[in-house]
Amino acid sequence: MRVLLTGSSGWLGRFTAPMLRAAGHRVVGLDVAPGADTDVIGSVADRALVEALFAEHRFDAVVHSGALHKPDIVRYPAQAFVDVNVTGTLNLLEASVAHGVQRFVFTSTTSLMISAEIRAGASDTAIWLDESFAPLEPRNIYGITKLAAEQLCRLYHQRHALRAVVLRTGRFFPEDDDSDHSVEGENLKANEFLNRRLTVEDAAAAHLAAIDRAPQLGFGIFVVAAPTPFSPDDVLPLKVNAATVIARYFPDAPALYAARGWELPRTLDRVYDARRAERLLGFRCRTGFAEVLAALRAGGPLPFEHDPAYVSPLVAPNRGS
Repeated sequence: MRVLLTGSSGWLGRFTAPMLRAAGHRVVGLDVAPGADTDVIGSVADRALVEALFAEHRFDAVVHSGALHKPDIVRYPAQAFVDVNVTGTLNLLEASVAHGVQRFVFTSTTSLMISAEIRAGASDTAIWLDESFAPLEPRNIYGITKLAAEQLCRLYHQRHALRAVVLRTGRFFPEDDDSDHSVEGENLKANEFLNRRLTVEDAAAAHLAAIDRAPQLGFGIFVVAAPTPFSPDDVLPLKVNAATVIARYFPDAPALYAARGWELPRTLDRVYDARRAERLLGFRCRTGFAEVLAALRAGGPLPFEHDPAYVSPLVAPNRGS
């Protein structure tokens, strides 16, 4: 298939493009920043550019991963988020309908499920988060615009029968967290495979699965994260004493962590449940907390990317200026 990949220079795009090509697809990469997999420099907010691309390439599918993200809040005004995340998505949806595109995959985020109250850890229990969780009350302009874009995808499926799959991906960024400094970077990422993280390779693979399943699904929203070992029965003890619960599922985790000088989380405020993606999308992340522990046992490299020096391509050209 001929696939338009937006955000092709970004962290997810640089893994998704090679996977698409390896699966036999012809990829056209669109991004505002240059990159190895970017063929066209420009913004999804540019309606004329989007229309010209669709007219020229006659795409069969769109993978829309281009967006302004949470770290961009300090660099861009709210209007820029609306222009890129909402209007840009609308431009792509309208072009898809006009040019007969049958498959549309939208990269959304689990961040839009996190209200200010959840972010503050105000609940007495960990919050169990799956696709049925409501009400959705995003805490910032990033989440608000991503939720609006999801609803545009739903609308264009309902009105035009566009096959649209929305992937609410957990964390897969390589850099350090910009707000949680409780433990050092690799330790924090390892902990997050229990409840909210996935590898960038798994995130990319989920998009290929969504392209394949879109005709059968019609429309679907899926949480995509590493499979959690926990169950809803664990939400109270996870908030009170997470390390004890973890040791029950993984008896050697405390010793493996201690040998590396790491700390297990003392409390967890949320758990993402990705089982719906397994049932309906046929996709399960290959890397989870068990694989992290296996790497520690073997003394081998960790099965996830950690790069404290990573800089978004939106920022990289201006470094030092």
